[in-house]
Amino acid sequence: MRQRLLYLGKFFLLTAVLFIAAKVVFMLANAEGHAFSASDVVSVITHGLSLDLSTTLYLLIIPFLVTVVSYWWDGKVLVKILRVYYCLIAIALIMAFVADTSLYPFWGFKLDASCLQYLETPAEARASVSGPYLTIRLVIIIVGAVLIYLLYHRIPLWKKQPANRNGSALTNLLLIPVFIIGIRGGLDESTTNVGQVYFSQNQFLNHAAVNPVFSFISSFEKTASNIVDYDYFPPAECDTLMAGLYPTTSVDTDTLLRTPRPNIVIVLMESAGDFLTPVMPNLRRLRKEGIDFANCYGNTWRTDRGTVCTYSGYPSFPTSSVMKMPKKSNLLPGIAATLREQGYKTSYLYGGDINFTNMRSYLVASGWEKLTWKADYSAKEQSSAKWGVRDEITFNTLYEQIVALPADSSRYLFGFSTLSSHEPWDVPVKRVSHEIPNAFYYLDQCIGNFINRLKATPQWDNLLVIFLPDHSIDFGPYDETVQQRNKIPMIWVGGAVRRHRTITALCNQTDLAATLLGQLQLPHEAFTWSRDVLSTNYRYPFAVHNYNNGFSLTDSTGFIVYDLESSRRVTAKSSDPDRLERLGKAILQATTADLKAMGEPNTP
Repeated sequence: MRQRLLYLGKFFLLTAVLFIAAKVVFMLANAEGHAFSASDVVSVITHGLSLDLSTTLYLLIIPFLVTVVSYWWDGKVLVKILRVYYCLIAIALIMAFVADTSLYPFWGFKLDASCLQYLETPAEARASVSGPYLTIRLVIIIVGAVLIYLLYHRIPLWKKQPANRNGSALTNLLLIPVFIIGIRGGLDESTTNVGQVYFSQNQFLNHAAVNPVFSFISSFEKTASNIVDYDYFPPAECDTLMAGLYPTTSVDTDTLLRTPRPNIVIVLMESAGDFLTPVMPNLRRLRKEGIDFANCYGNTWRTDRGTVCTYSGYPSFPTSSVMKMPKKSNLLPGIAATLREQGYKTSYLYGGDINFTNMRSYLVASGWEKLTWKADYSAKEQSSAKWGVRDEITFNTLYEQIVALPADSSRYLFGFSTLSSHEPWDVPVKRVSHEIPNAFYYLDQCIGNFINRLKATPQWDNLLVIFLPDHSIDFGPYDETVQQRNKIPMIWVGGAVRRHRTITALCNQTDLAATLLGQLQLPHEAFTWSRDVLSTNYRYPFAVHNYNNGFSLTDSTGFIVYDLESSRRVTAKSSDPDRLERLGKAILQATTADLKAMGEPNTP
């Protein structure tokens, strides 16, 4: 048994070392235009190690199974199986390493399944590079595969059978939980993903930390070829329907703020749909004090999607999560990135696992410099809620971060995602009989305490605090067929607010980006799907929402819900439902085409 465990350990160690060596080669080969230091190399290795080890465990499954079988079947067949496996993984690894390193200068992102599309037109791919270029890489692949095979082949196998075969085999089987936990990345809610290794504002370092084999395999479900096409109209007709819907400039914008450069806090309230505000007295009070966008609608039904909608002004999709596509989400504009260009310091706070659904990757790429998350809290605080650190603790962290900065300090932007108002609705108060509204009552108490404390500080005078949810929820009569289900509060408060206003125009959470930047007198052309709802060129107010395999659209004529699986309207409470359906289909077609094209390279 000991010999078999030693064999597995050496296989594991060799594979991990190969992945680490590949990182160093990747950085050296792509050093031109990417400055880095020795400490950066160390950081890349250490931050990327979790993904390397998870991938190594994947590759160890076959040798593990062979060792278990070998307790009863001691034959040359098993040795042949291992040698064939060594050959296969040697070829796979060297091809992944060479392809990743060679394609990066052309593409600017890690190896993924989109490279397979070029196998359909190999002549075109070959035409883009020189003969010597291909020859050199072919030689490297052949030599590298042989060397890797020999390294695996040199790992000594077991030579004898243990006295107690059944007991030894059972001991080996106890390693199965190690495989499961290691491959999925732990016992938390999130599973292993590319974004968990992101650590730097330098995207090259983040990309270098990503394991190319894992990136390639995990991208199969996220590649652009799997994004559903919605070809309802010829391109020209779709363009005609879309004309004027999304203006990207601000014209004679109504001014709501005392200053064009306030310090800003954006609080993304977990699941807090507008229909839940009856149990949120503090939020209702803030509506009367600040700026109330009274007809705002959420774009989506999940946190990963709603976060992108809010901070990048980018739409949601019925079957695709942009946050889970790092190659695409890394290219999105961001409120944080835009304000950093204006001298703002940016910081994001989330009491949960920031690696969940590639959240870290998105936040770093979209301009958030400092990330505070569950791992920054004590073990007791980390377990204070099912999803991580409960809201009263994180609201206090946010308060302390704000007041730690001098009132006259340089500009700053804070982002914050709450989490307690999420199933299983475990909150430390019981004031409402039903657990769901009770969780939102708790969130509201945290909000009220947070704002009351801020008002007593000198930071309040130049502060803009924006509250809106990431999405709403199904509850009672409120499901996707009900218009009120997707209505959300969006409230701006703070000393930077000029006076109380109620904005009645229909809008989406995606419109926060352009509307906020318009108030700051900053251009927002990069946010092509976000509208400044206070601009005079916002002439057709409407709100769109996507859910799993469906969409809804609201304008002055009413509301429709369209089911994509059955290809029919399931709700039509509009005086002109046919026009709304056509418009909703055009928006879905145009936005999906934009997503599919984003980041897709030309053949190198």
